Amino acid sequence: MKQYLEVGKLNNTHGIKGELKLTLWCDDIDYLKQFKKLYLDDKGNKAVKVLSVRPQKNLAIIKLEGIDTIEKAEELKGKLLYGNRDDAKIDEAANYIADIIGCYVIDVDTEEEYGKVVDVLNYGSCDIYDTESWGKHTLIPATPDIIKEINTEYQVIRIKRMKGLFDED
Repeated sequence: MKQYLEVGKLNNTHGIKGELKLTLWCDDIDYLKQFKKLYLDDKGNKAVKVLSVRPQKNLAIIKLEGIDTIEKAEELKGKLLYGNRDDAKIDEAANYIADIIGCYVIDVDTEEEYGKVVDVLNYGSCDIYDTESWGKHTLIPATPDIIKEINTEYQVIRIKRMKGLFDED
């Protein structure tokens, strides 16, 4: 499991005092507000202290320690921010996308393997697991009637196969 997870991308400056606009890749700004520090790398070597975070439309405005001019903020444009998974809490029933990717999808009734999750998509109503097997992709809606168990420790997702889910139905 990855220790440092992407929380968003610094996509632009905001004002002249070093604030930045952050496109969130996490569920919401409340999750982001749990972090006292974030990282400019996925190894946890380049820590930056978070001074403030506030919402603005579908973005977050973030202020980082030591970034107090527009010129310093410009240097961070396009960079990803990472959070240490130990610095935030998620609901017991929730999972990080980084942990879902790589899980094997198995039929809860027959133990048939349907492939491996290679991406998690979301177009609004629910997450969709992009599962690949032998070069063929199948999109599986992550709804309670289909997803019966997620065990990221053992990298297994058990599903209830439904009519029309796979081409051969």
